[in-house]
Amino acid sequence: MPEIVELLASPVHRFLGRPADGPAPAPPGELVDAVRIRAGLGIVGDRYFGQQAHRDASVTVIAQESLPADIGLAEVRRNILTAGIAVDELIGRVLVLDSGDGPVSLRVNRAARPCAWMDVTVGPGTWKALRTTGGIRCTPINDGTLRVGPINAFVN
Repeated sequence: MPEIVELLASPVHRFLGRPADGPAPAPPGELVDAVRIRAGLGIVGDRYFGQQAHRDASVTVIAQESLPADIGLAEVRRNILTAGIAVDELIGRVLVLDSGDGPVSLRVNRAARPCAWMDVTVGPGTWKALRTTGGIRCTPINDGTLRVGPINAFVN
């Protein structure tokens, strides 16, 4: 059964400057058990919530199967880590996730391409390795809540 493995709602952008300088420290509480999502705006409390420049990419999703063992959202800076869903194949579709509080629909707009930071936060060679499996950038279509744990998932 598909599941949400981790959720990240970070109020700060940690990858600033040059990757060689390392990321800024993580704020407390950025990995959460649940997130509130608002249609067209993103994840409440996240650094990209409501920002016009990020409206078509305000929610990012990555598959756990794309990452090395023991690597999660703190290292790759996506919002939703799933297992059992081939998210990179969904560009142009609508991904619907329901963790028990009702369905949340995400319009999948484009790939979430990795950056050079991945070689620092995950390990050398990750930037190139994730070029086709770095996740997806989405626009939420409706308001809702997602929680860590088993989910019903389908694609329109």
